[in-house]
Amino acid sequence: MSTKKKNLRFITTAAFIAAVYAALTFFGNFFGLSYGPIQVRFSEALTVLPLFTPAAIPGLTIGCFIANIGSFNLLDMVFGTLATFIAAVLTYLLRDIKFKKLPLLAILPPVVINAVIIGLEIAFFFLPEGFTLYGFIISALQVGLGQLIACYGLGVPLYLTLKSKNFSFENIFKV
Repeated sequence: MSTKKKNLRFITTAAFIAAVYAALTFFGNFFGLSYGPIQVRFSEALTVLPLFTPAAIPGLTIGCFIANIGSFNLLDMVFGTLATFIAAVLTYLLRDIKFKKLPLLAILPPVVINAVIIGLEIAFFFLPEGFTLYGFIISALQVGLGQLIACYGLGVPLYLTLKSKNFSFENIFKV
């Protein structure tokens, strides 16, 4: 396959993932689950996709940025997007480490990175009493719990389903 076709497939895959991430986040907002200190974004289940393709890294990052426009919060657009990018890269790098054929460690970065970065964002900028260690810990635990539910409760079943179907983005976006 030519380099031009590979690049087109990469861009198409990334764009598809970005669109699905943003759409799932906006859908979750109808239920009040997508924004705020306590959130369970359905779209965070997609953080398993770097296990299947490196195109998920820009896809998730751009999708998160688009979704965070809906928060009307510039800080979230910057820090939330940065957290997603870092977590996607780490997930991709850890993809080959498996426990009983499951990439459980690779699914952990979105939980930890978001808990820390978004927890700090909330603690520094949104707590009425200002930054306190206690405020950060509570914020990080709230964000981390939502991420844990989304990434392991929704993401692991998504991973298992895609893996059992021998899913490949290359088969979807043939050019």
